[in-house]
This record gives sequence, structure tokens and C-alpha cells, in this order.
Amino acid sequence: AMLKAHGGYILPTNVCANEFMNLEGKKISTSRNHAIWLDEFLASHPGKQDLMRYVLCINAPEAKDSNFRWQDLIDRNNQELVANLGNFVHRVSVLLEKYFDHTVPTLGDLEGVDQEVIAQIRQLPNRIGEAIEGFKLKKGLEHLMKFAHIGNKYLANTHPWKIFKENPQRVATILYICVQIIGHLTLFGAPYLPFTSQKLMRMTGLSTLVWHDVNDLEKIPSGTKFKKLSMLFEKLEQI
Repeated sequence: AMLKAHGGYILPTNVCANEFMNLEGKKISTSRNHAIWLDEFLASHPGKQDLMRYVLCINAPEAKDSNFRWQDLIDRNNQELVANLGNFVHRVSVLLEKYFDHTVPTLGDLEGVDQEVIAQIRQLPNRIGEAIEGFKLKKGLEHLMKFAHIGNKYLANTHPWKIFKENPQRVATILYICVQIIGHLTLFGAPYLPFTSQKLMRMTGLSTLVWHDVNDLEKIPSGTKFKKLSMLFEKLEQI
């Protein structure tokens, strides 16, 4: 009403508002020192910016009140970031080193399981983009983590470590597709996990994170040399 009365301003067409987030079952209160102090958290846990971003977003009170628990942060780190996203990237980088000297191979003949995964790759940009544009940030992050799970499942179903000796070209195709999954995780995960995406850029050689050509399969070209990278995330025992 104030903007309209003033005149000359573009009025908002949508107001994004959340419900309340509690801390360990109680209302957050800075005056009572019952709050999440980010400076203290990062001082005691350096490099964990994306962990806090992830937990706050995936547990966001978009439609109803939510509750932040420190044990949930540990569990989500270990079970979702380490065991899902970090595990997939690590497995692919290890297989690339072992079979192709860190080099992204070429795409060969496709099988049904490959085509299914490629279809998922092509759907990811629109799914995350629509969620962000609709202010459903939590849903977009869920799409991203489900995509990492798809990558792990694809590796488990194709088991390249078992077939390399008799069919190295088949393994080349599998790892090429896995690399493109990493490329998409790097690009479309940047709004949520920017520090992690920067690490992946250094590993994969991606030079920019621009949301364009979203339907292109190849984000990381054949012949690209992967750099060695320590684990994206590390397990936590306590906070």
C-alpha cells in the first residue's frame, strides 16, 4: 500500500514468505542466546558453509513450521551429502583415474539404461528452474539430490568395474554419462551449494556457471582431464 501510494515503483506480484523455524523444539531467540550463530558455527567448522545452507534449505518452513536439530545436521551430512552426492563424485573420479588416466572418454553406443538416465539429465534443468522460479527452493534441492541418487543407482546397475576387461568401450560410455551427471550437478547445484560447485569446477575444468543451453547433454567434453580432488564432504561425529 505504501509503494502504491508513493507511485513510481513496480509493485510486487508475489510475496515469498515462510512459516517459522524452531531450534531444538523451542522458538529461536537471540536475546536468550537460543539461536544459530553462523559466525560461531563457521569459526568452529571452517569450510562447512554449504552444509549449513543445505540443512536450512532442505528443512525450510515453506508451508509449515519446521524444527532445526543439530543431530539432524549431522545425520543429513553423513547420509545425504557424504553418502549420496559426495560418494557419487568420488566413485566416478576414482574410476576415471583407474581406467582412463583421469580423462573423460567418448560416448559410444547407448543401451536402454543409458537412454533412461540421459532422459533424466535433460529433465533436470527445467525441474530445478521451475522450482526456483516458483519459490519452491526446497523442492529444487530435493530434485538435485534425487539426481545424485540416480547417478549412484546408474553406477550400481551398470557395474563398470566388472566389465572393463571384456568391454572397455562400454565402460567409456558409462563413465562419459556419469561425468555429464557431475557437470549438471555442478551447474544446477550452484544456487544451493556454491562452494561445492566451485570445488567441482576446479576438478572438472568447467570455467563458467551460466544457466544456458540447459538441454545440452554434454557439459564436460570428452578429452577433459579431471583433477584430483579430496572428498567433497567429510563425515561428522558431533557438532
